[in-house]
Amino acid sequence: MTTFNWESLLKELSHKLIEGRGEYDTWELTPEILASRWLGKPGASEDQITLAETRLETRFPPSYREFLKTSNGWRNSDWTDLQLWSTQEIEWFSIRNQDWIWPPHTDERPSVPDDQYFVYGEAQDCIHLRCEYLQTALEISSNSGDGDIFLLIPDVVCEDGEWEAWHFGNKLPGANRYRSFYELMLKVTEQGCFIY
Repeated sequence: MTTFNWESLLKELSHKLIEGRGEYDTWELTPEILASRWLGKPGASEDQITLAETRLETRFPPSYREFLKTSNGWRNSDWTDLQLWSTQEIEWFSIRNQDWIWPPHTDERPSVPDDQYFVYGEAQDCIHLRCEYLQTALEISSNSGDGDIFLLIPDVVCEDGEWEAWHFGNKLPGANRYRSFYELMLKVTEQGCFIY
């Protein structure tokens, strides 16, 4: 079983976001947040996570469950308005954003062939997106002011139970895709911001 070092990763992200804050950034930091240097929220209990899974009739992938146990959501914390939802706010993308979903894909074959779709990292081309997956995507963040959002894709599940994670947005010709939510957050931490 994979272990996720969420506490260390999120502390690093908190420090980068706080230290990188510009004089014109509008998001407010309370004295408590500045003192703790922690932008996360208190972790969710197993009961809170199970309640959300029951409401959504699914089971979250391992790295996302562990994230919620460490921080039940994430505050708006950089120049974007993006924040990660708590267990009470997570919802299926199609419920809130049906107008963002393209007409249904009717062909039995995937819209993008596997040899183009299952490419990650630097070699990935974000235009190779299976838009049909938006209908079943799980919305785990708010929509940033520029139309960026983070999604988990239950149609693509790895052997370890991880779901593919997307940074999807209006400015992208597709989506930046990752093998897991943990991999997406490693990129966020490396960049020091949620939208890159």
